[in-house]
Amino acid sequence: QVQLVESGGGSVQAGGSLRLSCTASRYTYNSRLCMGWFRQTPGKEREGVAAIDRGGRTSYTDSVKGRFTISQDSAKNKLFLQMNTLKPEDTAMYYCAAASSSSTFCGGNWSVRPGYWGQGTQVTVSS
Repeated sequence: QVQLVESGGGSVQAGGSLRLSCTASRYTYNSRLCMGWFRQTPGKEREGVAAIDRGGRTSYTDSVKGRFTISQDSAKNKLFLQMNTLKPEDTAMYYCAAASSSSTFCGGNWSVRPGYWGQGTQVTVSS
């Protein structure tokens, strides 16, 4: 059973930074094919934020380009999201995600939903 556990959320003022972490237990599908971060606010659909494939190629949604950086430490089964210059509109529940099939959300294909999800960590940015 794949388990994704997020940490690092919290409250911060606009312009501040947070670093999210995700520990992935027993995720080995196709050599950890694709992992990433999604976010959701009440009443809205969950949206893709950042993704990284097994080759280290990254993709970002337009609204976070230049501010967020996704990275991974495969040896430690960890995924990270460094979030800088945070804005109030970044406020959301952030979810760690991983692909479970050969069709993935990496490369910005956000309409392809992940097969595995974490429980989420709340990020709140105040103005």
